[in-house]
Amino acid sequence: MSPDEMKRQAALKAIELVEPGMRLGLGTGSTARHFVDLLGAKVKAGLDVICVPTSNVTRVQAESLGIRLTTLDETPELDLTVDGADELTDDLALIKGGGGALLREKIVAMASDRMVVIADLSKRVPRLGAFPLPVEIVRFGWRSTEDWVHSCLEEAGCSGAVTLRRLAGGEAFITDNGNYILDCALGRIDDPDILHDLLKSAPGVVETGLFLGIADTAFVADANGVVTLRAPDDET
Repeated sequence: MSPDEMKRQAALKAIELVEPGMRLGLGTGSTARHFVDLLGAKVKAGLDVICVPTSNVTRVQAESLGIRLTTLDETPELDLTVDGADELTDDLALIKGGGGALLREKIVAMASDRMVVIADLSKRVPRLGAFPLPVEIVRFGWRSTEDWVHSCLEEAGCSGAVTLRRLAGGEAFITDNGNYILDCALGRIDDPDILHDLLKSAPGVVETGLFLGIADTAFVADANGVVTLRAPDDET
């Protein structure tokens, strides 16, 4: 089974949770795209749901499939968000933001009663950090903010290169919110909670790609099927 097929299998598991009338958060990325495709097929068959996309890319995809959309301003409380992850541990600590939508993804997830992660086996790790941690920052004075980020990493006992995310042509990547992203290649993060708190205290930092205590369930697909992981405090 290819990685893409695994992603689809995880998405198929998540689509089973969707019920008529639900208010859904739609994630961003290659795995979440499968979920949106599956949801679109169900909508075409008569399913009535309303959704908040976490990026302009997801919004365009959902609109093309006839999925009814809203905003958090209009619908501030959601039932379920389904999204992917760049890394996840067995206790459902996540790194997200490889697609550049981490701020909206976190806002939407936090507005939801439940967040379900869908992923292929390659995203499951014993410890976070091999995937570079994205940190969204404001553009004003970004080099000063970069210095603050380095200081936070040092205080948290982390080390590694911090680079401004750029597009293939060399220009800086701009998020849907008009911000920059710093990618922190740390190798390992021994205490994600401390690192997150330190980074959030730095002037110019908008949000980090550490999603801690947010996800409730994860469906992780491998060649043998789909494994369900639950957060330590998840009672569903």
